[in-house]
Parts: sequence; structure tokens; C-alpha cells
Amino acid sequence: MYLMYHLDQDGNRVYTLDKNDPAGKPTVSAHPARFSPEDKYSRQRITIKKRFGLLLTQQPEPVY
Repeated sequence: MYLMYHLDQDGNRVYTLDKNDPAGKPTVSAHPARFSPEDKYSRQRITIKKRFGLLLTQQPEPVY
């Protein structure tokens, strides 16, 4: 069994082990995707993120 979640009416995550939420819609996995150090496409992903300004170094400083 995997930990799953769905969003309630306020937008908060509700964790469950069921595959469907009470409304009958499918739930989403609460686990991150697997990581492989032998990732063939990391260069392409980084290039795309640079092109569209999505890297963390390209984001403005957070205001605390």
C-alpha cells in the first residue's frame, strides 16, 4: 500500500491509503518520483529550465 492524498475544499492535503477520495475521484501519490544518478535527460531538463527562467538561481530573493 502506498500513501496517497487528495485535496479538501480548503485546498489542504488529506492523506489516506485509499485509491479514491470520498467523492470518487482518484487520489495522488504522496511519494516523490524515483531519482536515478544515471539520468540520461538531465542536461535537457536543465537547458529548458534555464531557457524559461525556472531555475532557483533565476528566481527573485524571497522576502521574509
